[in-house]
Amino acid sequence: MGNPGAGLCARPPERGFPMVFEQIINGLILGSTYSLIALGYTMVYGILEMINFAHGEIYMFGAFTGLWLTLTTNLPFVATFLLASLAAAALGFVIERVAYRPLRRSSRITVLISAIGVSIFLQNLMLIVAGPQTRDFPAKLSIVTWHLPGGVAFTSLQAYILLLVVVLMAGLQLLVQRTKIGQAMRAVAQDREVARLMGIPIDKVISFTFVLGSGLGAVAGIIIGVYFNSVDPLMGMLPGLKGFVAAVLGGIGSIPGAMLGGLILGFAEVAGTIYMSSYKDAIAFCFLVLILLIKPSGILGRSLQEKV
Repeated sequence: MGNPGAGLCARPPERGFPMVFEQIINGLILGSTYSLIALGYTMVYGILEMINFAHGEIYMFGAFTGLWLTLTTNLPFVATFLLASLAAAALGFVIERVAYRPLRRSSRITVLISAIGVSIFLQNLMLIVAGPQTRDFPAKLSIVTWHLPGGVAFTSLQAYILLLVVVLMAGLQLLVQRTKIGQAMRAVAQDREVARLMGIPIDKVISFTFVLGSGLGAVAGIIIGVYFNSVDPLMGMLPGLKGFVAAVLGGIGSIPGAMLGGLILGFAEVAGTIYMSSYKDAIAFCFLVLILLIKPSGILGRSLQEKV
């Protein structure tokens, strides 16, 4: 397994059918994690048409908050998950109020510089608070290994992660399509000024979008911290960039596109780990170049308008 500080990566390849099955599971988990990160990017872009480049550091903050709660409390792991996600959601709310809302009418380059500044600030703050060393992430879970025919091993931790991601993605899609806040998000993404005239509280919708995306990013951070048993202050840098690539690949502004883009990128990176491990981190950026050359709007994106 790899070090999250160097980017998410798959387990070292073995031989035979067990290796193939294991890499498929790794691809699902890795791709699901990229999808959760990409959702944070794509929802914010769909509402504000801006990229929250501090999202990778929110992912890192969620992992460290989950680690701190695991080490200092006797809470059940589910409660740890929820509290860490709420803490990251609160951080997303603060970032939106302090770094983005005052610049909403400024140029895009000004907002981009602010986002990069927040990212650097959070990285260095965590380096000061936690130190540069990589830390283990013990999971308070009873992990069972099932030995399937053909020498295949499948753990309950992998099952928990895949089930959690499916539930979160299905829940997000239902929230956006079937609830009033979801309708408000789609209205703001369609035309912010018309939505304001219709009485939709724009500021509350934008804050909610940051909160929701930050909570999903924290879940991704905890998943990777537990799965790879490793967290560090720079762990959000490459996954944040790869989540952005996944969002662009699927069609930034499209929630199904972010899910699809993350899965494609995860499987591509796992395949790259098997056949050309030295270049696995370059795969994401090769995808970015190709999609920008072939279909700049992404697989499920729209050429003229992107929707949440």
